[in-house]
Amino acid sequence: MAAFEFLTPPLLSQAHFDRADHLRAEHAQLAAGWEQARVLLIDPRGRYPVDPGPGPTTGALRWSPAAELAATPPEEAVFLGVSGETHLWALRGDEVPGPLSDPRAGAHLLSPDEAGLLATALGMLNWHRSALFSPVDGAPTIIDRAGWVRRNADGTEEYPRTDPAVIMVVHDGADAILLGRQHAWPYPWFSTLAGFVEPGESLEQCVIREVAEEAGIVAHSPHYLGSQPWPFPRSLMLGFEVIADPDQPLALLDGELAQAQWFTRDEVNRALEREADWGADVDGEPDRPVTLMLPPQVSIARSLITSWAAARTRPLEWPVWPI
Repeated sequence: MAAFEFLTPPLLSQAHFDRADHLRAEHAQLAAGWEQARVLLIDPRGRYPVDPGPGPTTGALRWSPAAELAATPPEEAVFLGVSGETHLWALRGDEVPGPLSDPRAGAHLLSPDEAGLLATALGMLNWHRSALFSPVDGAPTIIDRAGWVRRNADGTEEYPRTDPAVIMVVHDGADAILLGRQHAWPYPWFSTLAGFVEPGESLEQCVIREVAEEAGIVAHSPHYLGSQPWPFPRSLMLGFEVIADPDQPLALLDGELAQAQWFTRDEVNRALEREADWGADVDGEPDRPVTLMLPPQVSIARSLITSWAAARTRPLEWPVWPI
């Protein structure tokens, strides 16, 4: 049994929009719906246009009328689904009129469905950018099924890639949590540990291995909590909790982290209260400087940390440390 659960599902996992898979091969219906369709333009850096108006709608996706972009669906456009009777598409554009937002910094302002549409658009467009040529013979591939398949010259189909990765709250079963800081992150940016699943490895095995490689400690009792797509470029983040002894010496064995550190629940809650998010301008107090800044609200890492900090950890029914 897990010691805690998500307070709310991660934002990018809350969408319920209709993906309308049954329409992807219906070229005539897609062409007929194009005149009233809407298109989400994404620039080469992954930024997207937003509604510039004031108030609670600020930051909402700004869709372009499809008919103003082309007479028929462009080959490189990706069909995302439907909203009522309106077809929704995504398209990469060299120049996208502003104002623009970055998904890591602005996606938390979107509704769950819009956040899910954005994640789908980014994941699919990123896959297309890396799948222009066949992995079999290097020949160019062509797009089919409204952007959801690429075909080789012999008809072999290539489907979108999703790379599974685990991401975990490492805690002591009580009031301490282990967080890490990558080399590229300025101090005091910290987040949960994470890593890609290797061939022949279960998710639980990956959790134990990644903790050992990144922090040099033995963890146990991993429990799955939930998942979130993370289209940077095309990952599926699988959230876990796992138990470890904070008295074990830390060792950054694989060199991925610049620092790993145990924090108390009070320290995490203080960062949450200060809204000490990465990049925020947060003033510390003379006797309590800011020593922890947390990942953006759109990430599952933030959901994991927030949910752990708010939980009353349940008493464990097994020894906290392996015997």
